[in-house]
Amino acid sequence: MAGWEVRLAEVAERDFRSILAWSVERFGAAQARRYRDMLVGALASLTGGPMALNSKAREDIAPGLRSLHVSGRGRHVLFFRPSSDNVIMVLRILHDAMDVARHIPPRD
Repeated sequence: MAGWEVRLAEVAERDFRSILAWSVERFGAAQARRYRDMLVGALASLTGGPMALNSKAREDIAPGLRSLHVSGRGRHVLFFRPSSDNVIMVLRILHDAMDVARHIPPRD
């Protein structure tokens, strides 16, 4: 099977930039780069498909939704939906303490 294409929704791209900006402010540029690499690694793991190691079905929040916790010391979770054309759309990248249901868009 061919690899999956991973795309970020516009709001997920904003999440990514915001996380990195906050990390630079709080922990410095070097730590922000390390955290960026962890986030990129988590996104890259989705190219193997929606059943990536440690991903979870999140039907409790929205139909078809899955999540993947950023490994290592990460405190963020990728929320995504796979499609039938081998595209994984990352909807949000949220801190694990957030109320996820408030930030996930309904199924289109």
